Amino acid sequence: MSTLQLPALLTAGELRHPSRRTKCSSIRSFLDLTPVYKPEPLTIDIPYHDPSSAHCYDAAIIGCGPAGLRLAECAAARGLRVCCIDPAPLSPWPNNYGAWLDELHPLGLASIFDHIWPTATVAIDGDNVKHLSRPYGRVNRTSLKTLLLENCTTTGVRFHPSKAWNIEHEELRSSVSCSDGSAVTASLVIDAGGFSTPFIEYDRPRNRRGYQIAHGILAEVNRHPFDLNQMLLMDWSDAHLDNEPHLRAHNAAIPTFLYAMPINENLVFLEETSIVSRPVLDYSEVKKRMVARLRHLGIKVERVLEEEKCLFPMGGPLPQMPQRVMGFGGAGGMVHPSSGYQMARALALAPELAEAMVECLGSTRMIRGESMNCKVWGSLWPAGRRWEREYYLFGMETLLSLDLKETRRFFDSFFNLEPRYWHGFMSSRLSIKELAGLSLSLFAHASWKSRVDIVTKCPLPLARTLGNLALQAI
Repeated sequence: MSTLQLPALLTAGELRHPSRRTKCSSIRSFLDLTPVYKPEPLTIDIPYHDPSSAHCYDAAIIGCGPAGLRLAECAAARGLRVCCIDPAPLSPWPNNYGAWLDELHPLGLASIFDHIWPTATVAIDGDNVKHLSRPYGRVNRTSLKTLLLENCTTTGVRFHPSKAWNIEHEELRSSVSCSDGSAVTASLVIDAGGFSTPFIEYDRPRNRRGYQIAHGILAEVNRHPFDLNQMLLMDWSDAHLDNEPHLRAHNAAIPTFLYAMPINENLVFLEETSIVSRPVLDYSEVKKRMVARLRHLGIKVERVLEEEKCLFPMGGPLPQMPQRVMGFGGAGGMVHPSSGYQMARALALAPELAEAMVECLGSTRMIRGESMNCKVWGSLWPAGRRWEREYYLFGMETLLSLDLKETRRFFDSFFNLEPRYWHGFMSSRLSIKELAGLSLSLFAHASWKSRVDIVTKCPLPLARTLGNLALQAI
């Protein structure tokens, strides 16, 4: 098991002498604490775009998140001329990332975990705990971004530290106007700037999206009850709300769970999460539930090292396809509609999209325009993958219809499935045929109460899913 590296957060003297650390006995809860960590830019030499040149790139990628940098690396390694546009390409990423080891090891990214747990657990309630024999790791954001930036630099990617402001299209090229007054010209523009992008077009209303919201902290605590050899994927228990009738009633209707990564006896990442809701659950309520949960567990937060607010849409329609701007990552509709996972999938699919880009931009045929747009969008969202996403949307709509008791019964059945089913579902690896097999197996493993939930709650989402599949097949 690897060790967490936090040189900027805890000094050697503080680790040896806990009494030297700041005491917070007068503070009511961790919400009153100011995070210690102050993010600083990475110190890496990267090559920059020359705004005075009239150079036309093969691809301009908006955004230097995991998806954007991975795609830039893969495309440049295949001979394409790539420029990444981001206001602060060396800034650290704000979000914490966790992933199953079997998702990132095949990509050659085994070194980017700063802590690994050999198993994971899911607490259905206080008496029912599932033990999952699937190693899980906490991604070291600095290590991953450093690796991707170094690979980009080696393969010749250029960076432009500015905000993409507008995109103008000509017949065979596009120009990205930036906030510094300059412009970057490329044959293909890829938007990897996240779900809030203004550059991706939709031909269907997005009013049926769900939302995942969470409040997380990396905290130094007096103690915690978690096994250091297990990460806690979900804890759906609600005993912490016994003395909070209002919170308990609302949680019974729209539940949240605790996600915990214990690093040592006094250092733990904790996150209270609403897996999906519509409309979005109030952020203050999420934090109040987390305060009550930590109090119930006897966890006193002494210092908050990092704080994270996580909010993003799930599900909804895919972008209009094809269109002139290629979407990737959150901008390309790649967030898992049922779980919210996205990073590992984007890292895995970047080589496929890069290959399609090379077929158009690196070939002697010089495929451009509508043919190129169809090719790149089709590589990311072939028919089979769109059908699979409809099933995941069905899963999201089912979760939206469940209260706390029904959610517990659902996950009790889900994690009783053969590992190949729940592994594949959470990692977006199952074909539509395998997803159908999962459905049958889930019903077979479900309790009679859970079967009643499925029969009563699923018909409308299922009908919508079948209708969408029929439209796509026409």
